[in-house]
Amino acid sequence: MVSSTRRLGYPNPLTRGVMQAEATEAKQTEDFLPLKGMDHVEFYVGNAKQSAGFYRTILGFTIRAYKGPETGCRETASYLLEQGKIRFVLTSAIKSDHPVAAHVAKHADGVKVLAMEVEDAAKALEAARSRGAKVVEELREQKDDHGVLRTATIATYGDTVHTFVERGDYEGCFMPGYEEYVVEPPGGEVGLKGIDHVVGNVELGEMDTWVNFYAKTLGFSQLLHFDDEAISTDYTALMSKVMQNGTGKIKFPINEPAESKKKSQIEEYLDFYDGPGVQHIALITGDIISTVEKLQANGLEFLSIPHTYYEDLTDRVGVIKEKIEDLQRLGILVDRDDEGYLLQIFTRPIQDRPTVFFEVIQRRGSRGFGLGNFKALFEAIEREQERRGNLSEARSHVGFRRARTTYS
Repeated sequence: MVSSTRRLGYPNPLTRGVMQAEATEAKQTEDFLPLKGMDHVEFYVGNAKQSAGFYRTILGFTIRAYKGPETGCRETASYLLEQGKIRFVLTSAIKSDHPVAAHVAKHADGVKVLAMEVEDAAKALEAARSRGAKVVEELREQKDDHGVLRTATIATYGDTVHTFVERGDYEGCFMPGYEEYVVEPPGGEVGLKGIDHVVGNVELGEMDTWVNFYAKTLGFSQLLHFDDEAISTDYTALMSKVMQNGTGKIKFPINEPAESKKKSQIEEYLDFYDGPGVQHIALITGDIISTVEKLQANGLEFLSIPHTYYEDLTDRVGVIKEKIEDLQRLGILVDRDDEGYLLQIFTRPIQDRPTVFFEVIQRRGSRGFGLGNFKALFEAIEREQERRGNLSEARSHVGFRRARTTYS
């Protein structure tokens, strides 16, 4: 696999060939486990009610349903939030001895479940199991007056899991046990439409382990590979591979740290999350300027980008539809590839630990991930690390590798 090594500006012609070849290869892969798309993302949090208020007020989500003691669930409380095609579930424990509480104690607020919709949960489970997946929960049928919903769950990196969700025989608001509970955002929705991709961070030396897991167990193909020359600054570096399912609707980039002078953002995440997990979720919008204006007005904090980034932006990315002054005012980044361009911006971590954050992205033809912005983005992250006192000299990576799981 040839690595992409472009830093800023238009793509290298050799790099373009790699991107197109890998995308073609992905389409030709046997799709033995058809996935319809992302069903929902479930966060385990310390206080689901307060977190739901943040997502509603700041991020413009509508609370759609609730499950908790009032609905017959004595152990946890969960809120379903929706915007566009995005479904987030926020779950907290009622008592301290529950596994959700243990997860929060270890990781703080973070993603536990990446759920994917399938036609047949039983077949999906057996396809994954036969190829080496660790089963966390066998096929489960949940019933109420609205029908039957079937789920099954397998493990992935760290304490994160994938749940297969079969909805064909269910017509309820979300899942059995949930009751409709609609609370609109006070300022209206902000224009978020769907989940573009979900990025996971794993330990040094483990990226290829999980690339192989997704390829062998779930039938994903590698779309892109970025090495530590492409994703680096003067101080830190990382490596990343982008995996996607057969239809390309689900994309899971996987990052690992690379040898560098100082502690990288991946190492900082692994330290404070206490292991591998979801680093960020990219949310797609059709009008990033409007969306970011609303999010900033609501109080959401984004990474700061130096004004010098915009001085020669047109020379680097060519003519774009948006006004440069609007992008500079809001701190939005731009990158171009053969198929078009994209606009993106990254929030600061959404909790006190420097772990999970969000990306807002608008695609104007580009299917890339903003390689031309990596240097500017990582320098912005390094400035945040410095403010937190975490941009220290890199520790030795000896002993940092965890026990490796193999899928053969």
